[in-house]
Amino acid sequence: MRTDSSPGTLPAREHLPAAGAGTPVLDVVIPVHNEEKDLQPCVLRLHEHLARTFPYAFRITVADNASTDTTPRVAAGLAAHLPGVRSVRLEQKGRGRALRTVWSASDAPVLAYMDVDLSTDLNALLPLVAPLISGHSDLAIGSRLAGGSRVVRGAKREFISRSYNLILRGSLQARFSDAQCGFKAIRRDVARALLPLVEDTGWFFDTELLVLAERAGLRIHEVPVDWVDDPRSSVHIVRTATDDLKGVWRVGKALATGSLPLDRLTRPFGDDPRDRRLPDVPRGLARQLLGFCVVGALSTLFYLLLYSGFRALTGSQTANALALLVSAIANTAANRRLTFGVRGRGGAVRHQAQGLVVLAIGLVLTSGSLAALGAATADPAHSTELAVLVAANLAATVLRFLLFRAWVFPDHDTHPRGTR
Repeated sequence: MRTDSSPGTLPAREHLPAAGAGTPVLDVVIPVHNEEKDLQPCVLRLHEHLARTFPYAFRITVADNASTDTTPRVAAGLAAHLPGVRSVRLEQKGRGRALRTVWSASDAPVLAYMDVDLSTDLNALLPLVAPLISGHSDLAIGSRLAGGSRVVRGAKREFISRSYNLILRGSLQARFSDAQCGFKAIRRDVARALLPLVEDTGWFFDTELLVLAERAGLRIHEVPVDWVDDPRSSVHIVRTATDDLKGVWRVGKALATGSLPLDRLTRPFGDDPRDRRLPDVPRGLARQLLGFCVVGALSTLFYLLLYSGFRALTGSQTANALALLVSAIANTAANRRLTFGVRGRGGAVRHQAQGLVVLAIGLVLTSGSLAALGAATADPAHSTELAVLVAANLAATVLRFLLFRAWVFPDHDTHPRGTR
């Protein structure tokens, strides 16, 4: 995972302007390694389909990565005889490396790639890139697991694919349905901002790109595809699966530690309801309130569970203090990341220290409430204690939000996107 780059803030999404004569709107990359038999039929079929159905200028780029057979010669022959076809030769192997190299140098505003076996029906190509051309989406993927997809493949590959995507959802909270389908597209401006952060050069490249895009808040469009498995596929399933799991661990660790500058990959969307100005409401307040309420509700539940557990071992005041301490640390961390959009470890210790000051204020409120309850009745019921604590915590929550917004995180998430 690369963390030493400084991607710039993305511009607002807009419909692509009409391209000049000869300027390709779409650059379709076909990464190949020792595909001398399949390459020519693939390119001929794709070229015919694009010439017949695609309404804009296009380019097909064959990205040969360290082939040792006659693939480079076949690619050069296709580039010499077909208009809009070119070949690029890389001396190092790796599908991700090939895509990064070609996409980084391309002048087309929309970049795509597909596997050389053309397992995906080409009728899905225009629906794939249309949301990118129109300015609606940042990336687009073909999905074999979306509703409406029609897939023909063996039970083994079906199980592996579904298991892998389930792992992504459980470990990286991925919301896209299919990370491995070799049929994807991305806007050039998005690619140039994301690619410096992607470390993998092999098969995990797709997954890493999608996870980072999703975590950065970019819009991913999914297209149900018709897909027929190629039984001659040269992909080594076990080795690829092992590398993918290593990639999941690496990306998950980087996301957990906040070492990626994903907050810089923002767009001045304007079409996000959370970013719209409300009468007499400062920008960002509505979104912060929503995030704070969700975090607060979960924190209150966490606090009550902790209090009940500690209360079985000690007195009410000690149980309250311990439960508040643990839940406050978790609450500050969650609000820092989710509500106020602070990423990275800079200032984390200071934020936690300020959060503990806010905790002390909450402790005064809740402890004072318990003391008042104890003065009013000698032996209050456990349910009564919980009710009093809920009321006191609600008051402390309102005060906590105001202090978080005005004191702990005063400079975060209150500016229009794209101006930080």
